[in-house]
Amino acid sequence: MQTALLIEQILNGLQFGVMLFLMAAGLTLIFGVMGLINLAHGSLYMVGAFACAAVAAATGSFWLGLAASLVAAAAAGAIIEVSVIRRLYDRDHLDQVLATFALILIFSEGTRWIFGSFPLYLDIPPLLRGAVPLPGGSAYPAYRLAIIAVGIAVAIGLYLLISRTRLGMRIRAGESDREMIAALGVDIRTLYTVVFALGAALAGLAGALVGALQSVQVGMGEPVLILAFVVIVIGGIGSIKGALVGAVLVGLIDTLGRFLLPMALAGFMDASSAAGIGAALASMLIYVFMALVLAIRPQGLFSAQR
Repeated sequence: MQTALLIEQILNGLQFGVMLFLMAAGLTLIFGVMGLINLAHGSLYMVGAFACAAVAAATGSFWLGLAASLVAAAAAGAIIEVSVIRRLYDRDHLDQVLATFALILIFSEGTRWIFGSFPLYLDIPPLLRGAVPLPGGSAYPAYRLAIIAVGIAVAIGLYLLISRTRLGMRIRAGESDREMIAALGVDIRTLYTVVFALGAALAGLAGALVGALQSVQVGMGEPVLILAFVVIVIGGIGSIKGALVGAVLVGLIDTLGRFLLPMALAGFMDASSAAGIGAALASMLIYVFMALVLAIRPQGLFSAQR
């Protein structure tokens, strides 16, 4: 049974990790290409979750809701890039932080005004409601496995986009020398809008997928945003590969820490104390790991070109 539980927790860590990757991939693209600190990225995650829940409730189709989450988050990202973010590229990071923090408040109050203060709930689609048998006799929810598969597919798609397409070539060039590609005739404003909308769509997808596992509520994106920043610091700012590796590491460290530390502490304290202290230590492990990575490789595990 312990082996089955360990396998289940590893899969939980992978599922948590790929969800963080969907958030962190868009964030690291935006930061790497534009040099922009976007605190409103978590709000786009929330927009995707609410759009999916609202459309799924209206139509009865989770898949239409999932498509709506991509469209809504990408559209919201494009609108705020054109109307607000575009004015911040040449400003210092403090101005960017203040402006995007204001966007968090605007999105939160706007969402509360539209949907109310009560959480929404999103049902898992019937196709993915079953469970898949695991070694050891236990079973694992098919929906969580589907999230892992989506994360892997997105990672492959982003790799191909960045390394094999003309848009990817422009994105890589924008990371290295934005003035040069502008001088070569590339419409840098359009490129920035596309990159921002792509990052927003990935955040919206993450919100929609997680919305079926927890309630959809105002403010749900901020805790995830903090972990997404941790991921891109560990993986290397601007690196999609780094975002994937960092997200999986963070997901496994957090999940396995919450599983293994209480068991280890239960040997010399009561079960309730061991559970509480173990959970607290597991949360700290992520930041300890980030500090170790920064001490050894201040640029992160991977450079922006990898």
